[in-house]
Amino acid sequence: MIDCTFVIDPVSWDDPDAVRLRDAQRTELDARYGTDNHEPGEVPTADTVPVFLVARDADGTAIGCGGLRLLEPGSGEIKRMYVAPSSRGTGVATALLRALEDHARRLGLTRLMLETGTGQPDAIRFYQREGYEPIEAYGPYVGETISRCFARDL
Repeated sequence: MIDCTFVIDPVSWDDPDAVRLRDAQRTELDARYGTDNHEPGEVPTADTVPVFLVARDADGTAIGCGGLRLLEPGSGEIKRMYVAPSSRGTGVATALLRALEDHARRLGLTRLMLETGTGQPDAIRFYQREGYEPIEAYGPYVGETISRCFARDL
């Protein structure tokens, strides 16, 4: 997907820019939550996240990422959605989300779910603004007091 200011392409899970962006996300979340224990459930891997996208600015610098984990038939989960602080507010997060939704549709998914947390009110506002509705916690997030889950039918 091409925009006048950035390009979004699929990359391998171990792509150096993908790794760097996920590391930056972990560092930011560790600081927000004051611990590195803020994600319940199975840690995403190349085997569990078959689609991973990276957004690059006009200079080719990786500025955002996000992936899809397949769940039960017809549904998937958005994982590792992240935009570098200097690129927030530019539309790249919305473009990444729409690109993930497009990939989900091509995979035959009809519903996307996600989990974020109480320490990320900006993410909660973003997902709600983009049409994701609050849902009951699912899977590993059931009973997690900091988890907030959302879904959108595609």
